[in-house]
Amino acid sequence: MSTSQAIFPANRHALYEEHGYSAAIRSGSLLFVSGQVGSRNDGTPEPDFETQVERAFANLIAVLAAAGCDLADIVDVTTFHTDAERQFDTIMKVKGRHFRAAPYPNWTAVGVNWLAGFDFEIKVIARIPSAPDCLDF
Repeated sequence: MSTSQAIFPANRHALYEEHGYSAAIRSGSLLFVSGQVGSRNDGTPEPDFETQVERAFANLIAVLAAAGCDLADIVDVTTFHTDAERQFDTIMKVKGRHFRAAPYPNWTAVGVNWLAGFDFEIKVIARIPSAPDCLDF
């Protein structure tokens, strides 16, 4: 049986404390990253949408790095969008800057009507490269 470990980036933002959640949980060889938003260090939303999406990716990358991972270790992505049709082109442009070549992770996009003042959120599951593989097939 594996134990769980909370993971936080070095310069964690105020939202973790304010809302009482971990940036990520390591369980065995997997990392479950909480939804990352485009927040400034004080927890407020970045007003420019493209910059907000970039900040969400930057926050995600910081959490991954704290666990010894990077974007290439991601196996599953879920994103949440307040206006997916209007936001799609911008999201795809930013996504393309971060995921440049196949194999791409699984990706599920979900339209929502509220993200606590944000317009984009990204959560992922990643495989921790330094951890022994806990799957025996």
